[in-house]
Amino acid sequence: MPWIEEYERADGTRVRAHYRWAAGARREMAVLAVIALAVVGMGNGGVQVGTTDGSAPRPQSTVRYPIRFEQMTTREGGGAQPLPTVSYPIKFDTPKTAAAVPRPTVSYPIDFFAMGSGR
Repeated sequence: MPWIEEYERADGTRVRAHYRWAAGARREMAVLAVIALAVVGMGNGGVQVGTTDGSAPRPQSTVRYPIRFEQMTTREGGGAQPLPTVSYPIKFDTPKTAAAVPRPTVSYPIDFFAMGSGR
C-alpha cells in the first residue's frame, strides 16, 4: 500500500496525501476478515471440559508415602555410596603449536633504479 503525496490535477483540483490500495486489495481484505471472524466464532464454541456435573477432573496422585529407597539400610542414609563411572585416567588432546611463519627479507618499496636496471 504505497503512500501518495499531495498533488494537483491537470484541472487544478488539489488532492490530499493518501494511501492507495492495489486493485482488488479491498475485496481480498474483506474476504480475509470474514474468514478470520468465522474461525474465531467457531473456535469459541460451547465446548465443555470435565464431567457431567460440571466439575473439572483432577489428576490422581501415584506417590506412596513415606518414600523409601531400596539402597538405604539405615535412617541416616548410610546406604549405597555413589561410585565413579570411569576407573581410568582420561587424556585430553593438547593443542599443537603453529609452525613458525617465514619473515620476508625484502623491504618495500623496491627501488629498481638502485639495482641498476631501468624499467
